[in-house]
Amino acid sequence: MAGVGDPAGLGWVGRVVAASFTSGVPVTAYNLGVRGETSVQVAARWRAETQPRLLTGTETRAVLSFGANDTTVIDGQRRVAAERSQEALATVLDEAAMLGLPVLLVGPAPVDDPEQNRRIEDLSTSFADVCVARGTPFVGVFESLLASRVWMAEVAADDGAHPSSEGYDVLSQLVLAGGFLDWLGIAGGTEKDRPLIDRIFRARPDDGSGR
Repeated sequence: MAGVGDPAGLGWVGRVVAASFTSGVPVTAYNLGVRGETSVQVAARWRAETQPRLLTGTETRAVLSFGANDTTVIDGQRRVAAERSQEALATVLDEAAMLGLPVLLVGPAPVDDPEQNRRIEDLSTSFADVCVARGTPFVGVFESLLASRVWMAEVAADDGAHPSSEGYDVLSQLVLAGGFLDWLGIAGGTEKDRPLIDRIFRARPDDGSGR
């Protein structure tokens, strides 16, 4: 979410915002991501940090993305148990619903660790179930990024969890193809803007993303 490791300083969030502008929706984006935080930590702070940004007379929405940090093992113990991660997500979604705040969740991404990736994959699946139960749009990116040579190579070359610019290109395209523009209310955004998205983010047919 914070775009760690991107020399362009955009991350996937900045790229998705740029595509929104190009598609005719000049969004004001507040990136509240904090490196290393777990779902429990996000659930504890998200409402207080979001509330001042819910300006009267504006349409406000929230995009969430967390979970991979929950699956990290420190001193033989997982940082957040899977059930607790699901509870944290459910808490955020329920609180957002009380505020009348539409939410879109982008699932956790793979890292350069096969064992942790199995935990991330399971968590992504469970997050999708939580979203389905609440009618919340979910963009799963795990499988496509795991199959992406660009994403996995850049993650391995950096800190094992974050890519460089081209990896964020791939992730941003997955978010856009997953219906982000439609969610903003740009009718047919997913298909209509496909050529535009490809030009903006320099999609390559051999990037290994499976798209």
